[in-house]
Amino acid sequence: MRISKLLLTLTLASLGQTAQAEILAEAQLGIKIPLLQKPTTRPMTVAHVPGLKRYYIADGGLAPMGNEFEAPISKSLIHAYNDEGQYVNSARPGYDNRSIYYNSNSNKLETITYNISSFGGFTPNTGIFAIDLTETGEVKDTSTDVFGFNPAFGDPNTIPSYNPDSQVYYAKQARSNKVLVVDLKLREPASDITLDLTKAGTANDEVSDYFVAYTGIKNEELLLLDIDHKCVLVFNLSGQYQGKSALPKDLKLRAHNHLNGTGYANGMLFVYHESEGEFGTYYGFKIDKGD
Repeated sequence: MRISKLLLTLTLASLGQTAQAEILAEAQLGIKIPLLQKPTTRPMTVAHVPGLKRYYIADGGLAPMGNEFEAPISKSLIHAYNDEGQYVNSARPGYDNRSIYYNSNSNKLETITYNISSFGGFTPNTGIFAIDLTETGEVKDTSTDVFGFNPAFGDPNTIPSYNPDSQVYYAKQARSNKVLVVDLKLREPASDITLDLTKAGTANDEVSDYFVAYTGIKNEELLLLDIDHKCVLVFNLSGQYQGKSALPKDLKLRAHNHLNGTGYANGMLFVYHESEGEFGTYYGFKIDKGD
């Protein structure tokens, strides 16, 4: 009996070590997407639609002031690339994109705009919208409404991630370790998550300001880009630090990645390498062995 208990204890300990070891000590490069179309403003986040085998990269930028000759519609584009990182096309749906993602519940490519919380005052074309695509995955200029403003998102610059299983959003707040959990049926956060940055060995001003990624991997659900230390920090949904994955030391993230240039799509965390190529290059990194 004692031997059986000992074997059980050793087995459970071994499983625990295996689970922890799933986080890659060094992130593995999965894809590079050189931008072939100049960003209209700042390149923001990345989405992937698996059925179409397309990546989508959205620019973000405020709309111009309206006048008698021009409507107050953002000039920001959304760009499509194929699974090999080759450019397909660009379109202007007219939104100041902050986050784009594939919603597997609606089977739509969706965008969340700047100021979805209305914290900065009401503006046109604010909320969540579904971007129209052709049958072969080209992005179009047209879209449909999904949801209007919701104050539960907090900071107007937040770049939320979507959890299709729970159908909630994770909205990181500026210069903070706070992540708001947003249910669109509620007008205030359903809950919040405090990321343990101290245990991770970093601080608010060293990590990505507005973006935390949702992975769908149990106990490794949230990823945060540590810009100063060039690594990806892994947390669970309680905010507990689970480990980190190092990025290449020669990767020049620069200040852009504090505000934008990040994303999570197709099982990879994307970062924007501004100095590579004419308009910069997106790198997609695998963080977990099972991803």
